Parts: sequence; structure tokens; C-alpha cells
Amino acid sequence: MRTESAEETRALGVRLAAELRAGDVILLEGPLGAGKSELARGIAQGMGVRETVTSPTFTILNVYSGERLPLYHFDWYRLESAEELYEMGMDEYLGGDGVALVEWPGRCPEALPADFLMIEISPEGEETRRIRAVRHGNFRKLENIEE
Repeated sequence: MRTESAEETRALGVRLAAELRAGDVILLEGPLGAGKSELARGIAQGMGVRETVTSPTFTILNVYSGERLPLYHFDWYRLESAEELYEMGMDEYLGGDGVALVEWPGRCPEALPADFLMIEISPEGEETRRIRAVRHGNFRKLENIEE
């Protein structure tokens, strides 16, 4: 599927959020500036997060209270090893009582759970993005995102 603007990417995130459940892990993959944070903002909006959603590049994890579930927004870009994640208690968040969004999951593939949804975002021009979802393990099919 394609989005033609940041607003469309966020709107896709809002639709996706309607189907998310506690324990879901969503991985956001793409180059710098691809739109991962825009999609994350849409998911947060759809989950009822009222705070400003920023990329947790320096903090590694931002925790938000949603109307239905908490949102755990990770950015693994600056990690040196999965050990750092375990030291901060990451296992409480991935597959826990909320939804976990992980930007830059390729930095620590050994920390990924068996079941997750990978969303690959590829720029195709200044505003256009190609977005592809791939289910891994036993992650269920979602209606609001094409595979």
C-alpha cells in the first residue's frame, strides 16, 4: 500500500491501532526519515494517547497511557547490544500488558519475540511511502493493513 503524505501515514496508524491488543509487538523498519515516527504517532492517536509522541532516540523507551492500553514506544537505534534492553527490564514491555512499537528492531534481533508484525516503510519520493506488513510467528491477520 502507499501513503501520499505524513497525514495519510498517521491515518493508517490510527486505523491499525483499532485492532491492536495487549501483548502485540509491532516492529517499524525503514531508513531515517521513512515515516516510522509518523506511523507511531498515528498508532498512539488511535490508542487514545493525549501526550505529544516523540521518537525515543535518546531515552530508548517512551511509555504512554492510552485509553485502552499502555503504549511502549522503543527506539533501538543507539543500542550496542540486547544486554542493554534486558538491564532496563524490556521483557516487561514486549508482549506485556500493552502494545510495544519498536523502531530500528534490526539493531537487536536476538531480543525479538517469536510473534510480531513487521511494518516496512520505504520512501518513494518526497511524501510518498510504500508500506508493507509481514506477520511473523502466530501474529494474527489484521484487517486495516495490507500484507
